[in-house]
Amino acid sequence: MSITVLDGGLFTTVQDAGRTSQQASGFGVSGVMDPWMFRLANLLVNNSTDAAVLEITSVGPTLQFNQDCIVALTGATGIATLDGQPFPFYQARLILSGQQLAIKQLINGTRSYLAVVGGFQVPMVMGSRATSTRYRLGGFRGRALQTGDVLPVVRHAAYMPNYGSRHLPSTTYSQTQVSIRVTPGPQFDQFDQQTQRVFAKMTFTISDAADRMGYRLSGAPLKVAQTGNLLSEGTFFGGIQVPQDGAPIILLADRQTTGGYPVIAVIASVDLPLIAQARPGMTVNFKLISITAAQQLLKAQQEKLADLERQVQQLSERDLSPRLAATRIARLFK
Repeated sequence: MSITVLDGGLFTTVQDAGRTSQQASGFGVSGVMDPWMFRLANLLVNNSTDAAVLEITSVGPTLQFNQDCIVALTGATGIATLDGQPFPFYQARLILSGQQLAIKQLINGTRSYLAVVGGFQVPMVMGSRATSTRYRLGGFRGRALQTGDVLPVVRHAAYMPNYGSRHLPSTTYSQTQVSIRVTPGPQFDQFDQQTQRVFAKMTFTISDAADRMGYRLSGAPLKVAQTGNLLSEGTFFGGIQVPQDGAPIILLADRQTTGGYPVIAVIASVDLPLIAQARPGMTVNFKLISITAAQQLLKAQQEKLADLERQVQQLSERDLSPRLAATRIARLFK
């Protein structure tokens, strides 16, 4: 069974948690840019945590469903319609065979995630269904979706008891400035104290050189003490490199596997979704925190997700009204 792509949108790819065990072999991780919204989309349709979804950037696709299917949209919100009628974000909905879902301009945030029951059934490549356009690997033929593509989904994608009770409150993203918590990077001490202070106080702007590989930041250049001879080392999601021109680069999902620029800081895992939803022209500032504090924040987020999973499951099993279900779940976000 399948879904036909009538319009691929600006940049829509199949993604999951990524090729996390292949970086040592020279293959990038890829995977979703916003791991939190990825998890919530799969939660709403009762998928496993790593089921493949569509990651939608800025302007989404138009899809024709060739079977009945339960879906959910999370992340950036905007204009979405089902056969011309408004389609909601952050709730499980049944789409019937022959209906068309159009996800148009995203206004609040940059990336949305479309999950279907059972996940998108593109082939596994090196343990993942993630698309790496740099290598033309994984996903749907290693590229962004195009008109005429046919995406396979599981045959029983319309079966889920009480799906109408599976709701979450939507998230509001900043449109102008985002504050990101970071920990000191591996080469933090190689920068002089003045540069460290400037980095923590300065406001940067996300330049037009921004994609899934990384965001280059503009602003007063940082002073780089070491002029070369650094050994290349493995890169990681959220690492902030400082090349010789002093303009920081935030490494993201499609980053290269190794790098030789000093890394002044690393984005705390809980704030990766904030940078994933930012766009060129927005300003960014960084707040230095300890590794222990970052670990505590991550633990709290994981506990929140576990509570959310239990609540959504319990509410759907009880078949509460959608309004009451949404009200109870919203308490977890306060």
